[in-house]
Amino acid sequence: MQGTIRDYDPESRSGSLSTDDRTEVAIDGRSLTPEMRSLRVGQRVRFEVDEQDGHPVARQLRLVTFE
Repeated sequence: MQGTIRDYDPESRSGSLSTDDRTEVAIDGRSLTPEMRSLRVGQRVRFEVDEQDGHPVARQLRLVTFE
């Protein structure tokens, strides 16, 4: 699945993103790789969606690159 970063706090490694259908999904900071220390608002990412406490959570985030 792909989406766009809505907000991100690098200190807490938490934030949210919007899927292409505008569903808001929380970011699981534990699933970010060390090179993903800094995410920018508007940045495109690929991710897997899991459910935690009945809410969607983004895991396995990867940056979308255009080659």
